[in-house]
Amino acid sequence: MMRSDPRALQLNEHGQLKHFLTLDGLDKTILTEILDRAESFLSMGEQSVKKVPLLRGKTVVNLFFENSTRTRTTFELAAKRLSADVINLNIETSATSKGESLLDTLKNLEAMQSDMFIVRHSDSGAPHFIAEHCTPNVAIINAGDGRHAHPTQAMLDMLTIRRHKGTFDGLKVAIVGDILHSRVARSQLHALTTLGVDEVRLVGPKTLVPEFFTEMGATICHDLEAGLKDVDVVVMLRLQKERMKGALLPSEGEFYRLYGLTEESLSWAKPDAIVMHPGPINRGVEISSEVADGERSVILNQVTNGIAVRMAVLSMAMSGQLQSSEVQTAGDE
Repeated sequence: MMRSDPRALQLNEHGQLKHFLTLDGLDKTILTEILDRAESFLSMGEQSVKKVPLLRGKTVVNLFFENSTRTRTTFELAAKRLSADVINLNIETSATSKGESLLDTLKNLEAMQSDMFIVRHSDSGAPHFIAEHCTPNVAIINAGDGRHAHPTQAMLDMLTIRRHKGTFDGLKVAIVGDILHSRVARSQLHALTTLGVDEVRLVGPKTLVPEFFTEMGATICHDLEAGLKDVDVVVMLRLQKERMKGALLPSEGEFYRLYGLTEESLSWAKPDAIVMHPGPINRGVEISSEVADGERSVILNQVTNGIAVRMAVLSMAMSGQLQSSEVQTAGDE
């Protein structure tokens, strides 16, 4: 389904974001700009009036073909704090076939003169498809598509790492769990390598950590102790049982015994290592409650940072669309 070069599709004539679909192809300058802008929004949460007028008069549509209360809520909060009008649409996909049904939905929403679609879909490439076929000057934000990408989650994770570690230089990061089915892991890998960490280790059983990830710059580890040895950041992923086909795991108990993050296994990482998880957490499956709620856990910080990162992405994409529109208008005169 992904026909267009992601960089060409996402950037306007000035190299600014106009869609946010994937981190693949975006350079360090753009990722750093997102993080810097998000930093500027973080203090808003402490203010009595949590709004700025950057998207005043704009209509943002949360177009979720796949359920996710947490992601939808943070996008809604981000848009509202930017003063946008927000429409939430939860669409059942049992009878949805990509192509005609997506286009029909798109045409109806465009008729409402929407300015931005935030799209979550179980099929990889759906946000790209919409970006290729939507009316010009409508921004498309990927809120997660199939196994492909979850770029705003990866960027809120990058902000969390930067705020706790100060820099990406020299860091060793372990991502542990169901890598095979994880769009978060793919986006994190793109972000971490682009921002210049020293090493990204993908840790888990052979059935859930395919060797082809080495082509994306990762180190593969099938032993937890080797994977966590002296790392600065540990990212735990949940087992996505809803996406699994066949016997990829002997049991949840066996997975926890071999790859669960406990106080004992966390001791293999550096003493100041932080623990992250994109949520939802399965306690006693991939992580113990002691670690999830412990002093090295920054999981709740990730949630807070998510609103600021999504505010940054929404404001940058809308600005990029407006700049692109001005170029088109000048060309038509």
